[in-house]
Amino acid sequence: MLKTLDNYQLRKIKLMKSIAIIGASGYTGAQITSLINADSNLSVQGLYVSENSLDKGRKLADLYPTYSHMAYTLSPLTDEAKQQIVDQADGVVLATEHSVSLELAAWFYKQGLAVFDLSGAYRFADIAQYPKWYGFEHTYPEVLAEAVYGLAEWNAEQIKQTRMIAVAGCYPTASLTALKPLKPFLTEMYPVINAVSGVTGAGRKAQLHTNFCEVSLTPYGVLGHRHQPEIATHLGQEVIFTPHLGNFKRGILATITVQLKPGTTEADIEKAYSVYDSSPIVTVKHNMFPKVDDVVHTPNCHLGWKFDANSGYLVVASAIDNLMKGAASQGLQCIKIHFGV
Repeated sequence: MLKTLDNYQLRKIKLMKSIAIIGASGYTGAQITSLINADSNLSVQGLYVSENSLDKGRKLADLYPTYSHMAYTLSPLTDEAKQQIVDQADGVVLATEHSVSLELAAWFYKQGLAVFDLSGAYRFADIAQYPKWYGFEHTYPEVLAEAVYGLAEWNAEQIKQTRMIAVAGCYPTASLTALKPLKPFLTEMYPVINAVSGVTGAGRKAQLHTNFCEVSLTPYGVLGHRHQPEIATHLGQEVIFTPHLGNFKRGILATITVQLKPGTTEADIEKAYSVYDSSPIVTVKHNMFPKVDDVVHTPNCHLGWKFDANSGYLVVASAIDNLMKGAASQGLQCIKIHFGV
């Protein structure tokens, strides 16, 4: 009977799944490497960087001494390496720039692998969004049509069924986890999202504005950040989103103000958030608000809310680690959901 199955079906039957990580020298790539390495149902097929990267040939532990327990070396992504990934791996994680992921995701998908893309190259179903928000034309509409948005708590069934998973962005994960349960109660007033991220959200590359001596609490991308349409698309409602850079390494805190429909009660809100009652990752508290330190270095999302029945306004705060639930650990969730491990 097994002879009638294609290569991808045979891969899904294997108990331990082998995952390649491309872009492993960055914060997110290194983080998801450590998570996959620690999972008894998964193995690391290999770590890869671009052929032009100064990090090729180096050990991951040389870049990140905290990962000294892992002996992986960063290999250049040559044509031979790509073919080796196809031959040996069950899935590939792309922790790469959006335009790089655009090409690599389509190539590996067409070779039959499951793709877990941590960039924004496949997060919009509408192909017209990409020139405006990412600066390129999307040239793989047939692959984009198969892509599922990797917001793990909400799209698990779809994640199981597709091989092209566009893992949700960090700010959108914090915001959508807070807002999606409330969707039936939202009015036409735009939810207002003020969110602060640690500096690791800007990546590992040296930049003046992320230099330690330059970082101060400040808004950026005002009324024009690409995560705004991502949030609005997957919420099904426009929002006002203002990101801020905070003077800490990692974590996101989003404080969101929403107007709820007349007649909405605290009991309605509690029932809406009960969707997370069985989640080991999302914790919801009434009249208690999270802080970034509650979730840093964990895959968790902590929500806290308070409702003013007189005005109909609710404030909900959402805290995640931008490198974990905002990227790597949510990528791991998607891998485990997809492969059923």
